[in-house]
Amino acid sequence: MFLINKRYVLYFLIAIPFFIISAQNTIVDHKDLFIEGETISLPIYLNNDFPIEENIFLAEELEEYNIKWDNQNFNPYWNEALTFPFQIKFRDNDFSSPVTHKMVITSRYGWRRRRPHRGIDIDLETGDSVKTILSGKIRYVGYHRGYGNTIVVRHYNGLETVYAHLSKLLVKENDTVKKGDVIGRGGVTGNARGSHLHLEVRYHGKSINPEYLFDFDTDRKIRSDSLFVIKKWATPRYHKSTRKSKMTVYKTIDDIAKIKEEEKKIYTVRKGDTLHRIANKYGLAISEICKINAIRSNSVLKIGQQIIID
Repeated sequence: MFLINKRYVLYFLIAIPFFIISAQNTIVDHKDLFIEGETISLPIYLNNDFPIEENIFLAEELEEYNIKWDNQNFNPYWNEALTFPFQIKFRDNDFSSPVTHKMVITSRYGWRRRRPHRGIDIDLETGDSVKTILSGKIRYVGYHRGYGNTIVVRHYNGLETVYAHLSKLLVKENDTVKKGDVIGRGGVTGNARGSHLHLEVRYHGKSINPEYLFDFDTDRKIRSDSLFVIKKWATPRYHKSTRKSKMTVYKTIDDIAKIKEEEKKIYTVRKGDTLHRIANKYGLAISEICKINAIRSNSVLKIGQQIIID
């Protein structure tokens, strides 16, 4: 983000990894930032690993693109904690459909059968082509528990898209791909009930509701060139897999003020709390709390557990 204070900019320039100076990343221009009355010139790099028509990187993008590059682990960010809200930026206005036919979402991001469903399921037949929705580089290819044959694509803004339950893998690690390239074939590998594509969107290992970022209707638009992700959009428990969540997109810092109202809908369990006590406090029926949170009326609450009370 460019609207940052002077201290952060100086730290960022010092912290840029050594790979930026390599032959693979050539300075092609500079971008001037005006901060606290001073002009700071940030370099723009050419990354030769990225598709030619989209290979101009700002320093911050290049760092996101290369950080924790790991071909062996599905999630190299497993020990990293994200602070909310965080910002995602896009250059593209739209994305490619991951399937060649009309997209039909059969299961959404959210709570499903008492477990978190961290992506969306898109209907297809075994053998159908699966395409990457944005340009990027293949970080992971392999069989992952539950996911079956899986491909993870890293994109220029640090996002990763996950394509699971594939029958065939048509790319290898470190391949570069363009938006709309075929990377695999649909299937039923892993823990899949019938042939479908399980698509996830992750940032630093944290799943994000794909429909918050991408409009999967016929126009296939990206919802904003810059948006902020709050905890709600990265927590399956806030959503139901059987229906589309109401979208409230936070595009600017000013929009973040709305978060306080949403945070009031979550109650953190304290010592001595019971469902009866929580229900009385918020004027709700126990059955309503149980339905929203996919728990039973006799469930034992744990200290620190978060309960949706809206």
